[in-house]
Amino acid sequence: MPVINPEAFAFLSARRSHPAKAFVSGGATPDRAALELILVAALRVPDHGKLEPWRVVVLRGAALRHLGDLAATLAKDGEMAAKGRAIYDTSGLAVAVISSPKEQPKVPEVEQRASAHALCMNLVNAAEAQGWGACWLTGWPAHDPRWAAQAFGCTAAELVAGIVHIGTVGAEAPDRPRPDLSRVVEWREGWAPVRPV
Repeated sequence: MPVINPEAFAFLSARRSHPAKAFVSGGATPDRAALELILVAALRVPDHGKLEPWRVVVLRGAALRHLGDLAATLAKDGEMAAKGRAIYDTSGLAVAVISSPKEQPKVPEVEQRASAHALCMNLVNAAEAQGWGACWLTGWPAHDPRWAAQAFGCTAAELVAGIVHIGTVGAEAPDRPRPDLSRVVEWREGWAPVRPV
């Protein structure tokens, strides 16, 4: 019989991201030692081939403001500039996860990209488990290769998988509606040909 971990299951069953804009302005963020504990836990991520196909950049203070300035410079218009810089003007701590696939024919690129995204989710869960608010964001700058190159030195093969903002939780975020299992889950016990939809 499986050994149940009720605390872990309760945490995962109730987990939610806390919107970064709802973090306490000027509130505490993990210090380096606390963040290292979170990172060690987050890096226990599925990694086919042990390639470590990602890299992590920790950002505080002026480093965050620089990302906002860079987004504003690259934006096509004022609205885009405001959206691109908003979170970086208010965040106290963020961790960027860069998907950096390796040349390895036995491990498809899609699996390496998935590992970077799994690292983002692990990072959110580890931070939340330590009592912090965490929010995995990207926004248009993260998908702009010019911004990624200037912000993180991303090569043409690298992508910004996510930027996880970590801070002090303000008011508890309302939960959002969750998927209905009957709509998204298909149960199979035998095999039958599947027709394309």
